[in-house]
Amino acid sequence: MKLDDLLKHTSEWLKDTGPNSDIVISSRIRLARNLDKAAFPHWANKARGEETLNMITEALSASDYLNKATVFKLAELDSVDRQFLVERHLMSMEHAQRTNHKAVVIDDDEIVSVMINEEDHIRMQVMQSGCNLLEAWNIINKLDDSIAGKLNFAFLPDWGYLTACPTNTGTGMRGSVMLHLPALVMTRQIERVLAAIAKLSFTTRGLYGEGTQAMGNFFQISNQVSLGHSEEEIIENINNLIRQIVEQEAQARTLMVQKNKPLVEDRVSRSLGVLKNARIISSQETIELLSMVRLGCDLGIIKDIDRRSINELFITTQPAHLQKIEAKKLSSPERDLKRAELIRSKLSLN
Repeated sequence: MKLDDLLKHTSEWLKDTGPNSDIVISSRIRLARNLDKAAFPHWANKARGEETLNMITEALSASDYLNKATVFKLAELDSVDRQFLVERHLMSMEHAQRTNHKAVVIDDDEIVSVMINEEDHIRMQVMQSGCNLLEAWNIINKLDDSIAGKLNFAFLPDWGYLTACPTNTGTGMRGSVMLHLPALVMTRQIERVLAAIAKLSFTTRGLYGEGTQAMGNFFQISNQVSLGHSEEEIIENINNLIRQIVEQEAQARTLMVQKNKPLVEDRVSRSLGVLKNARIISSQETIELLSMVRLGCDLGIIKDIDRRSINELFITTQPAHLQKIEAKKLSSPERDLKRAELIRSKLSLN
């Protein structure tokens, strides 16, 4: 698989096929693993970094779950290619910053990706559409077992898996769910909800995870602590929280329509009108407007556009995707022009 091949199909997590996919965009399980008696990536010298990269790559290639996956060494990718992978949620923003001794391994369906020599030696993740953490866990658990048979991981009976960040020590697992919560934002309930989430030892981030702010009414919620909890307990705790948030968002949508349907219809229609007619549009404005259009689809205000198409536009209108589509680097003003052109083209097909 070549990097450009990813443009030809929809990422698994954007397919709008999972449970509660009107509110829950995606579910992800990530496992952090480190090699026994080896310096963490930030402390490893050049020789050790290369040795670790080669050792892990060889083990992953021998796994039944990744023997058809593609290895992309970051030093061989330019900045646009690396940002492209970040936009598709196949690797973190931190992983894209320094390229030496780093790689990302991606399966053809974009369900599984593995970052090598990020903060930890191995950070594997599985993504699913909708509220589907358990299925993601079933997949990644089998992958983890297959890799553990080929590599010795740093593990202590009293502490579990040893990780660069203490919050990941234990299972090394981070479960996260991406939610679209426009009604809670519009009805000004979101701050109360986020405060309650923080008190329960969960963390909330933006569309691209750690270090990003919420935009487009998207919120990524994940567990903060791994130590002292089993994988099943972590998943159950996240699912219980997500069920409550989904219920609150659904109730907020119902009440919002009952109390002020004309205002909701106006905001949705104005957003769609701008997207269908704009000649120049920024990335941030696009996300905000697409959020309202997606809400309009959910509420039945918009009937001729499906959520999957909107989901895809959230990603294909991002800077690196536009440049990959055009097969050349674009300045910010050029991207704003191409973004508007792409949106008009896609929406006119519906």
